Amino acid sequence: MVSLLEPIAQPLPLQLLQESLEFRASKISFHKSKPTRRRDFPQPISTSPAHFFPLDDLVNSSTYASALESCKCPRLGKQVHAQTLKNGFHGHEFVETKLLQMYGKCGCFNDAVLLFDKMRARNLYSWTALLNVYLSDGLFEEAFECFQQVRFEDFDLEFFLFPVVLKICCGYGGIELGKQLHGIVMKYGFSSNIYVGNALIDMYGKCASLEDAKKFLSNMSVRDCVSWNSVITAFAVNGMLSEAHEVLKQMSAEDNLTPNFISWSALIGGFSQNGYDEEAIEMLYKMQAVGFQPNAQTLASVLPACGRLQMLYLGKEIHGYLTRHQLMSNSFVVNGLIDVYRRCGDMGNAFRVFSMFSTKNDVSYNTMLVGYFENGEISKAQELFYQMQREGKWKDIISWNSMISGYVNNSMFGEALNMFHKVMWKEEIEADTFTLGSALAACADMGLLRRGKEIHSCAIVRGLQTDAFVGGALVEMYSKCLDIKAAQKAFDKVNERDIPTWNALISSYARSDEMVSVECTLEKMKADGCDPNIYTWNGILAGHVENARNESALQLFLDIQYSGLRPDIYTIGTVLPACSRLATLDRGKQIHAYAVRCGYDSDTHIGSALVDMYAKCGCVKHARLAYDNIKKYNLVTENAMLTAYAMHGYGEEGIDFFRRMLGNGFIPDDVTFLSALSSCVHAGLLETGLEFFDLMGTYNAKPTLKHYTCMVDLLSRTGKLNEALKVIKEMPWDPDTVIWGALLGGCVIHKNLEVGETAANKLIELEPGNTGNHIMLANLYASVGRWGDLTKTRQLINEKKMHKSPGCSWIEDKSEIHVFVACDTSHQRTDEIYEILNILTTQIKVEH
Repeated sequence: MVSLLEPIAQPLPLQLLQESLEFRASKISFHKSKPTRRRDFPQPISTSPAHFFPLDDLVNSSTYASALESCKCPRLGKQVHAQTLKNGFHGHEFVETKLLQMYGKCGCFNDAVLLFDKMRARNLYSWTALLNVYLSDGLFEEAFECFQQVRFEDFDLEFFLFPVVLKICCGYGGIELGKQLHGIVMKYGFSSNIYVGNALIDMYGKCASLEDAKKFLSNMSVRDCVSWNSVITAFAVNGMLSEAHEVLKQMSAEDNLTPNFISWSALIGGFSQNGYDEEAIEMLYKMQAVGFQPNAQTLASVLPACGRLQMLYLGKEIHGYLTRHQLMSNSFVVNGLIDVYRRCGDMGNAFRVFSMFSTKNDVSYNTMLVGYFENGEISKAQELFYQMQREGKWKDIISWNSMISGYVNNSMFGEALNMFHKVMWKEEIEADTFTLGSALAACADMGLLRRGKEIHSCAIVRGLQTDAFVGGALVEMYSKCLDIKAAQKAFDKVNERDIPTWNALISSYARSDEMVSVECTLEKMKADGCDPNIYTWNGILAGHVENARNESALQLFLDIQYSGLRPDIYTIGTVLPACSRLATLDRGKQIHAYAVRCGYDSDTHIGSALVDMYAKCGCVKHARLAYDNIKKYNLVTENAMLTAYAMHGYGEEGIDFFRRMLGNGFIPDDVTFLSALSSCVHAGLLETGLEFFDLMGTYNAKPTLKHYTCMVDLLSRTGKLNEALKVIKEMPWDPDTVIWGALLGGCVIHKNLEVGETAANKLIELEPGNTGNHIMLANLYASVGRWGDLTKTRQLINEKKMHKSPGCSWIEDKSEIHVFVACDTSHQRTDEIYEILNILTTQIKVEH
């Protein structure tokens, strides 16, 4: 514990790391703490009075003081310093103290320290100025040593020293040191001084001792707006926003003080920083309603809320306000605007702000990189990154991380790993936890176990395998590569396990369908002091769906809601495929209703999943309504709707939709062409099908066996049976039962015995035990009047005791699925079912 009761003779045991949290394209950057700079304070060079030249009469100390107080440029400040030396002010306490303050204000640490060391005489103002220099440079421990030295100087302490000294506590010593300093303040009788009192409140707030802050406020004999604002800021910064709002009201009720601009700004900033985005924007409107206009700093705190809520219209309003009030020179609001535009997908305006107003720093560059990747504009992201390299900004690891993660998020895993390889070979750049985590994510999605192990080795060499972020990525990689034991070992190496690390392990067990291990790990997680969150359950839900436990997935979705947790957009996206696979329309509609209430239904991915769900449940009309509600379309949404049309035989609609896709600039892939060709089959449009098949080469989409099957089916249905057989013989794939079945079906329709027998023989050769193949051959013989061959085929079916696989049907009643097949007696209510069936059969016979 830091003690003020004795001089410091050795390094202090308590050193709190100062964490710097910087906004860099929505990524968190961890910086190494600055090395401690310890120094001994030399004695003044001389304590004898300074000799001044007659030039003092020409330029006095007040003139220099005025010039130095307004100086913000180090170069001009040094010129003034040179002028003071020339005019004989060397050793002048007042002037040199002003010089010291100027150097501190301009960030010239070394110049300030050198000046202080050479001062002939030092007073309390000089020491206070030096303290400010140390604090501005983040050297809290050195500032504390400086204060200790001040206490042994031969002058009395004054009140103005303590507002500076109290700032030390937020970076060194914490609340323990703060309370000791509070004791010294009381000893000197300064606690009733309003400036010192406000500084004490600020100290307690920054040390998160909010009860002490509020208690001191209530005991103050004289309070001003600064006193109240300090408490409001303390509560807001620490996330206690309802308390901060309550203090704002008390300010008027108890002291008849009107909340000022600082009061409102502190509250707005607190709401925004803690994720209460709607409340932050509401407070901004209230602030304007009472007559205060926001400045650049206030709006910089609101812009992230606009971005997270994707409120593009409000972002544009703020942009206009900033332009009208000439505030676009502020780098924070410029970067905030770029972030709003990129979150809202408006990269055109983001680039215009970036080009015209941005100072082109690391933050603005990385925000643009992330925006381009998020909106699928990969080539522009690459071009911007090459521009950064040309301008010498390529040494920033965050830019490389943005590129690697951008490639991963766009499923360009090979490019991501190539970029990672370049980072590892550049001596000027040091990979961090985020670099390794993103590269491991690429390995996980590609199933590259060996490459993942290589990156694991790099993490071990750098001592990063114990980091929670890297550990979680390792668990994810090993689990996706089906090495659960290695995933558990990687998890065990993590020192401080956080909730995401636990979630990664639970998700890996869930994907491997080891639900017993999932339950055990959940219990361990709770015992470790980590409560499962919605992401925990999302991982388990995904495991159920991936392992075809669709009923379990739907039940878990209900359990999540009963537990009080709010399913998020990922929960909805995960559970909808379970409805699709079960074709459970009622429950699909319930989940759709939940998505509408939460505003998720217009999301690209959720909209696509809804289209797919309705299509597989047989509701093309509802699928189209879900499609029309999507805000931003991409190839996935287009394919989902086109597949819905093709699946249900809406041939003409599917063809029109496909042509409209091409007209809107979408680049079709093999999935698109498969659905388009299926639409042609249903519409019976041979020429259109041939056109679309030839179009595949234009878009570099390689035909697969399924595409050839569509063409054979189309040719067969339109009577081009010899052409269909030619396609089968010339295609680069071995024909399967589906394509031969399509040809045989066409032969039955058009009564082509020659080609039909060829197709049937191939089918029976591939699947000799399939009754359906023999039945189709029998139907062919019947269609051409070959009754003898028909009889032989049926005798063969009877001799081999072949039976056609019974059809399956199901109904949904009260969220429960009932499945039936012919001659089935396995249902628990079989007797009731057959009793009703007999009654219905009797009634049918009577009516006929």
